[in-house]
Amino acid sequence: MSKLKTVVLGVTGGIAAYKALDIVSKLKKVGIDVHVIMTESATEFINPISFQSLSQNLVASDMFSEPKAWEIQHISLAKKADLVLVAPATANLIGKVANGIADDMLSTTIMATKAKVIFAPAMNTNMYQNPIVQHNISKLKEFGYVFLSPSSGRLACGDVGEGKLEDTEIIVSRVLTLLYDIKDMVGKNVIVTAGPTLTPIDPVRYISNYSSGKMGYAIAEEARDRGANVTLISGPSMLKVPQGVKFISVSTSEEMLSNIEAIYEDTDIVIKAAAVSDYKIKEYSNEKIKKSETEIDFKFEKNIDILKYLGGLKTHQILVGFAAESNNILNNAKEKLEVKNLDYIVANDITKADTGFSSDDNKVTILCKDGRTIELKKMAKRQVAKELFDLINIVIN
Repeated sequence: MSKLKTVVLGVTGGIAAYKALDIVSKLKKVGIDVHVIMTESATEFINPISFQSLSQNLVASDMFSEPKAWEIQHISLAKKADLVLVAPATANLIGKVANGIADDMLSTTIMATKAKVIFAPAMNTNMYQNPIVQHNISKLKEFGYVFLSPSSGRLACGDVGEGKLEDTEIIVSRVLTLLYDIKDMVGKNVIVTAGPTLTPIDPVRYISNYSSGKMGYAIAEEARDRGANVTLISGPSMLKVPQGVKFISVSTSEEMLSNIEAIYEDTDIVIKAAAVSDYKIKEYSNEKIKKSETEIDFKFEKNIDILKYLGGLKTHQILVGFAAESNNILNNAKEKLEVKNLDYIVANDITKADTGFSSDDNKVTILCKDGRTIELKKMAKRQVAKELFDLINIVIN
């Protein structure tokens, strides 16, 4: 985000109000200016001082308290907000806004703002499923308000069902996506592959590589935040699945290819960041290979080169590959760019401890089919993803 963003967080009176503290903390950690408005009921659950300490801003609650500055507070916050988030959102607050009632600081601010408003409901299951509440939610959605559906589980009242406040990490992720300045990929279909693939030997053993999936997951998040419809096809990874993308988990290169083929024709951009096994066992054993006192020799055969195969099928797609090399980096990458009919290839040195597999940073050189070579300094993998899409979008927009 190019400039400091402001989120007005509305906290209503429910047991989930304490989770709003975590939302403030997460938003502050990524540089968001947070202003909290609490309803009177919310202050019965959480002391405003807690929000004031975390947000480093005064907490607003009473419309008629003595002003701290010469401004009309609900109007000031309504104008200041780049986004308004209500979490937790009670049935009472949702009903007020749906029916045009503005009788406290939070409902008045929501009525006065032109910023995007997100509701994250949290309430008893029966209350959430009440037709009146659902009607109010549907009505607000028609007006452009955004809702994050609650999750299911055991509620504070002891009931089990839908009504728990959505995970704070998911809420914050959605907020950051909506706040992202660059929206140049709206309507574009993007496939990203990530992580390693496995080469099975027998029912209990396989051969793989050190790929963590971090680069591919960062690319998927960047594409998502820029407005694209993202399908992330990933080999085994310990990373959390990014919110807001279609996620397909695979193990082998064959599974990865079949999932790509199913949607390739309707795809605009394919970025192959996965570390796909180059070879596979020639004779897979259906039974566990028993330990032997002598050496075991395995015969390998070449795996299908997914990137080269896609390059041969390419019609309108932008095809991007990655070259993880340990020597002759640029020469090897240039050869792959040409042989595999790619539009771009991202080359990096896997021997560097601070930018290789599993690291949070990367230092890459992007080679383009028109002959340009763009060398990037060491940066976070998410920033590499941004630089890559900035380059791609010069062509497609």
